[in-house]
Amino acid sequence: MGHEYLCVTLVPLFNHLELDDQKKINEITEHIIVNKGETIFSPYSDSKLIIVAKGNMKVYQLSPNGKEQLLRIVEPGGYEGENQLFGAKNDVLFGEALEKTELCILRQENFQDILLKHPQLSLKLLEINAQKSILVEQQTQFLMMKKVEERLATYLINLSNSHKSCKFDLPLLMKELATFIGTTQETLSRKFRLLEDDGLIIRNNRTITIIDSDALEDLIEC
Repeated sequence: MGHEYLCVTLVPLFNHLELDDQKKINEITEHIIVNKGETIFSPYSDSKLIIVAKGNMKVYQLSPNGKEQLLRIVEPGGYEGENQLFGAKNDVLFGEALEKTELCILRQENFQDILLKHPQLSLKLLEINAQKSILVEQQTQFLMMKKVEERLATYLINLSNSHKSCKFDLPLLMKELATFIGTTQETLSRKFRLLEDDGLIIRNNRTITIIDSDALEDLIEC
């Protein structure tokens, strides 16, 4: 099957279209593979819709002192750059591959042509962007939690729900995860060990198995 319908079937923006329309979109989609650590987009990039087919992409911005601030992880089926396609300027955002990552790229002129032929996509795009805004609000609330263990427990539970499994791989390195939940790498390591010692999780490198989800959720409720 190869790449034939890979991206358009993954993305909620396109997967409700007729198969013939999906094929036409796929024909004007550029498929690329980037290696871990490679920059995918920056404030200096051309406007384009970037769809993650396989792998993971982190989106971050730089603080005034040059420190990286992680904003979100884009997993398979997710995308970035739609605002720039509508004329919004990207002054601060960067995208970087967290592992070997397969991408599908739609250039601005092609994307606008698709919207003209399928005006219903504009409404779908507004709906999906509203969902993304809700996730940003949830992330803000997440960082307002006082205790690091609450943030870590919330993060692990959200990952488990996303993967629909108690066993999953962390998409971030420890230093990246520490930044994401607003703590230091040393503190994060201690909190992981605490969860392991209490029998709530098992950690094998970046693979996490949740043993007692109820107790993990209790950490959030306390």
